[in-house]
Amino acid sequence: MSAADSQWMARALQLAERGLCTTSPNPRVGCVLVKKGTVIGEGWHKQAGEAHAEVNALHAAGTAASGATAYVTLEPCSHHGRTPPCADALIAAGISRAVVAVQDPNPLVAGKGIAQLRAAGITVECGLMEEAARELNSGFFSRMTRGTPWVRSKIAASLDGRTALANGSSQWITGEAARLDVQQWRARSCAVLTGIGTVLADDPRLNVRALSSERQPLRVVLDSQLRISPTARILQAGNVLIYTACSDAAKYKALQACGAEVAALHDGNGQVDLLAVMRDLSRRGINELLVESGRLLNGALIKTGLIDELVLYLAPQLLGDAARGMANLGELTQLDQRVELIWKDARHVGHDLRIIAGVKHV
Repeated sequence: MSAADSQWMARALQLAERGLCTTSPNPRVGCVLVKKGTVIGEGWHKQAGEAHAEVNALHAAGTAASGATAYVTLEPCSHHGRTPPCADALIAAGISRAVVAVQDPNPLVAGKGIAQLRAAGITVECGLMEEAARELNSGFFSRMTRGTPWVRSKIAASLDGRTALANGSSQWITGEAARLDVQQWRARSCAVLTGIGTVLADDPRLNVRALSSERQPLRVVLDSQLRISPTARILQAGNVLIYTACSDAAKYKALQACGAEVAALHDGNGQVDLLAVMRDLSRRGINELLVESGRLLNGALIKTGLIDELVLYLAPQLLGDAARGMANLGELTQLDQRVELIWKDARHVGHDLRIIAGVKHV
């Protein structure tokens, strides 16, 4: 493939990013149609139920699409869902070549769209900028291949890794720019998860504020004994799911009266089953899950291998050994018990440093 192919695929990825906060549970997809070195149509998928990227690009191109090359960030679908198959639309438009970044992990597609295009005589090349395309849809790939969302934990801490003073005081360790950046992560996430400890200590809302957003993420609370108050701020705007190990019918009724859904997923030891939570969220179409919690839940999720990525905001300050840490991992007695990370990105956000790190899974 040529440098021009890379240029047009990069543009398709830029288009796909326009659906960053709106497409779930569908993937983010962009498409560029090029003919004789000129773009004749562009499109991206905005939200589930609406036209896919390829159809939008074909609509923009009209009859000029015949003989064009389509650059698509994800394999065109080959099945009837809420919309007709995109592979059929590309074939009907008469494109001569398709460059696809990555094969669709959805079992309903999984190579069938590419095979359909080739059967129609269209030249198909796959794999250009595959890593970037996967990264853009890490949640969709995770849900389709693992049956769990892509889970990132947001942690705001001092430079010595402390998230709160010993007495629980934590507002605010990081600056306003960092807090605004967190809003972007909430907006792109399908759901935001926290534990009852954070709800009782901070009474958060965990919604998207301070920026325009077409949707609010599902707010998820892990509360094994249903200690949450019906007056908690997180319940006030609805769209809340509470996982519990409690069977108190009166508590269920009070929370349901507030508009919350309550689901029992116990692990047999009086706690919420964390893996069962992730699988249930996946079944609900949650691609990306943002965790905003304290050290206990962070530690439990890390120890069970359920955190994929950390978004760390480090403030230029020191809080000392007595302050609370990022994650309660218990005492490690050997270095091979440590949690290893992969640096992915580091940049200043206001006066703070934002580090994105992947978690190595054994």
